[in-house]
Amino acid sequence: MHPAFSVIFLTTLIGAGQGLFLALFSSQLYAEFNLLPDVTASNFYGIGSIVSLLLLIGGLISSVFHLGRPERAWRAASMWRTSWLSREVIALPTMMAAVFVYGVIHLMGLDSVAYSHGSIELNTSLFIGTFGVLATLALFICTAMIYACIKFLQEWSSPLTVINYFLFGTASGFTLASAIASYLELPEHTHFLGAWAIALTVIVLFTRSASLYRNSRIKHRSSVQTAIGLRHNKIVQKSQGAMGGSFNTREYFHGKTAMFLKSVKYIFMLLVFPIPLILLSAAISNGNTEVLLAAFIIQYIGLIAERWFFFAQANHPQNIYYQTV
Repeated sequence: MHPAFSVIFLTTLIGAGQGLFLALFSSQLYAEFNLLPDVTASNFYGIGSIVSLLLLIGGLISSVFHLGRPERAWRAASMWRTSWLSREVIALPTMMAAVFVYGVIHLMGLDSVAYSHGSIELNTSLFIGTFGVLATLALFICTAMIYACIKFLQEWSSPLTVINYFLFGTASGFTLASAIASYLELPEHTHFLGAWAIALTVIVLFTRSASLYRNSRIKHRSSVQTAIGLRHNKIVQKSQGAMGGSFNTREYFHGKTAMFLKSVKYIFMLLVFPIPLILLSAAISNGNTEVLLAAFIIQYIGLIAERWFFFAQANHPQNIYYQTV
């Protein structure tokens, strides 16, 4: 497939925003049960929500550049019963609204006890955050299923697609959250979030490697015979049937060499996994904000390369017909 950078930035930006919100809520949940210090006074949750919302807005803006008629974008939600894209269009603003309310509650000091039973006291922001988490998980599923549900693109049609979308987003979000906590001088939260970022990065290393291994061994169901509807054993294609390029050759094939694809794979494997892991391990103990921020930036650049590879690796069956140019 031909990777569209508008979609690449959409998926990576909202993924980081989703992961960051999950990190904020996890941190608050631990603090509510006295497993982490209360950091309400530092505005960690409010500032983190602003950053998460900015990432989500950035992803939404980038998606506009992928539309032929942006003024009709609202119509995308009309097919929510059958389309994962329509469900994503609904889930994204729903999550953004939850993050906005969650952030406002913390920034404006509007949080209050919503439920009390004995020694247990649960704040209003926890209930808003729980709704936000559900919307976040729904958005992860909707975004990933847009690709995983396409059966004839065998590289995408796998549960690993959904798992990797979730893990890449949460890993990058927790890495960014650790940098924000370090900047606000919250050492215990920095260590907590950084440790989770390391764990999530290690887990997604295994799941992404599993998908790469699976895709390298795929036996494609389509052939030259099925592409043109003939069963003859010896079919040789001499031409694509057109003098120059076409929509099919531009949109369904990346046009790069096998060596270029292999280089991109090695680049994202290096930038997403070992370098951030080394930086996180070195920085979470002493709370070095610059190093933690560098870990996020390097990992995010690697995610852009990973998402480009994800799209480019998918081999559309129509490319069999247009293989000769």
